[in-house]
Amino acid sequence: MQFFKKLRRDEKGATAIEYGLIAALIAVAAITAMSGLGTQLTNTFNKTSEKMNEGTVKAG
Repeated sequence: MQFFKKLRRDEKGATAIEYGLIAALIAVAAITAMSGLGTQLTNTFNKTSEKMNEGTVKAG
C-alpha cells in the first residue's frame, strides 16, 4: 500500500506524459500542414508542366 501512496504523490511520470501529449499534438499539426502544402505544390507543378507542354505544342 505504501508503494501506491508514494506513486500517487510522484508527479514526474505525469509531467513526462503531458510533454509526450504536447509533442504528439504538435506532430499531428505539422503533418496536417505539410500534407496541405504538398498538395498545393503538386497542383502548382502539374499546372506549370501543362503550360510548358502547351507552349511546346504551339511552337512546334
